[in-house]
Amino acid sequence: QVQLVESGGGLVQAGGSLRLSCAASGRTFSNYAMGWFRQAPGKEREFVAAISWSGGNTYYADSVLGRFTISRDNAKNTVYLQMNSLKPEDTAVYYCATKRVLTDYVPTTENDYNAWGQGTHVTVSS
Repeated sequence: QVQLVESGGGLVQAGGSLRLSCAASGRTFSNYAMGWFRQAPGKEREFVAAISWSGGNTYYADSVLGRFTISRDNAKNTVYLQMNSLKPEDTAVYYCATKRVLTDYVPTTENDYNAWGQGTHVTVSS
């Protein structure tokens, strides 16, 4: 089982940037696709971005496309979410998740993933 720990959340003004990190341990990281999800207060958890095990394939929610970038460093067992041009509606708890894969595809639904971090809070003030 892979263990995940997110970091990098915080308070930022609208238009600002943050970079979230998710460190994985416990298994061979390169065999796992990675995703970021978020849950705003009073709302369901939603997909944000995902990356294949190789890093060659990525997918984004329409709401963050062009503003967020997901990347990974398999040597460091870490996946990142660079968030630019942040908006108040990006305020949420951000979770990383992982799924062991045999191909280089990108899972995009919550039920695809079987291990989750504890989350990191992101607050964007207007």
